[in-house]
Amino acid sequence: MLIILAFIILFHVAAAILLFVATIHNAWWVVSQAGRDVIYADLWYSCNSTCYPVENSHTVDAAYLQTIQATMILSTILCCVSFFVFILQLFKLQQGERFLFTAIIQLLAALCVMIAASVYTAQKNSFHLANLREGTYGSSYILAWISFPMTLMSGLMYLVLRKRK
Repeated sequence: MLIILAFIILFHVAAAILLFVATIHNAWWVVSQAGRDVIYADLWYSCNSTCYPVENSHTVDAAYLQTIQATMILSTILCCVSFFVFILQLFKLQQGERFLFTAIIQLLAALCVMIAASVYTAQKNSFHLANLREGTYGSSYILAWISFPMTLMSGLMYLVLRKRK
């Protein structure tokens, strides 16, 4: 039982780290034009040798971008909260009870990541400048999609898991 518990904790921590990196790192979109510096665009800035904010990110035209920012931050927060709730429930639950509250929070984190990555996929051209539209998805975008099934599986594991002695 101790090995399973260690695996679940490591799996949850790995998902949280992926969420942090996907949210913070500036490589959701990569543009490499011939003879020019590589430009990395994330949810807040576009960077080559210097960084500048995404244009009109505070306007109604960039509501999709604000949705992505909010859901990625929310998913990271929910993943961390569910970890602490799991630790608390580990000591407070009676023997034989399920970790339902932890599972619900973790499944909400998975839903938020899926929403953010899906909206980014569908609306990437609406908030990128014309000269940035000829790029490719970056590592943070891929990490966001990888963290979705990890948080989903983690939530399902908590749903099935019962506390034992």
